[in-house]
Amino acid sequence: MRRSIILLLIMLAMMPGRAAVAADRYTIDPVHCYVGFSVRHLVINNIKGRFTDYAGSIVYDEQDITKSLVEITIKAQSINTDFKARDEHLRTADFFEVASYPDITFKSTRIEKRGSDFVAVGAFTMHGVTKEITLPFKVNGKSTFQGETHLGVEAAITIDRRDFGMSWSATLDSGGLVVGNDVTIELNIEAVRK
Repeated sequence: MRRSIILLLIMLAMMPGRAAVAADRYTIDPVHCYVGFSVRHLVINNIKGRFTDYAGSIVYDEQDITKSLVEITIKAQSINTDFKARDEHLRTADFFEVASYPDITFKSTRIEKRGSDFVAVGAFTMHGVTKEITLPFKVNGKSTFQGETHLGVEAAITIDRRDFGMSWSATLDSGGLVVGNDVTIELNIEAVRK
């Protein structure tokens, strides 16, 4: 009888469902993150900004990163380019229209390995428009501090803001745009295991 119980326990431990235990849930730590963007201004310069209010989580499977998941919600109202008048304009219907579309979200549907790199494929919603994007990312590793495990991830992508219904700009005498259409989004995320 005892031998049967031991065999049963060994068989249960070897079942595929046990692999899910390898994934850990991490909560994004906004105090140690940067969610920013960069866009061309007058063709000659890049203006940088950031969002300061966001939350999200990462389910990280260190043994098989393709089994991981990520989701984040950013409050569009929290946009900050260090210039009050510009930030107020960015919150209007010309850009983010935060009264109608308060959240910017990304939720992965799958993680893929491409060569030696990884990408998170998922639904990105901004200004009420949802599109599938492919977000390249790099896991910087894990550290333990004061008994908590921290995970570091970097990601960056360039999108065309017009794909999300943001087309406001003006034309320069030279024909260029006051505000460029390509926006580079940069994420430096630190998350804590729960």
